[in-house]
Amino acid sequence: MKMYYNIRETLAALHREDSGQDLIEYALVAALIALAATAGMNSVATALNSAFNKIGSKLGSYVS
Repeated sequence: MKMYYNIRETLAALHREDSGQDLIEYALVAALIALAATAGMNSVATALNSAFNKIGSKLGSYVS
């Protein structure tokens, strides 16, 4: 009977514990930031590619 009481008290204590909730919230925020950064990288990469192509064509016209 005492073992049952100890298990019951341990499970009740774990149920009251909410420190792991913060970790889950931070993980969700980090995942959202990573998703937004990944989505934004496509437009940044396109703009960088365009800028380097313009620079390359200008340099090519000066060298020729």
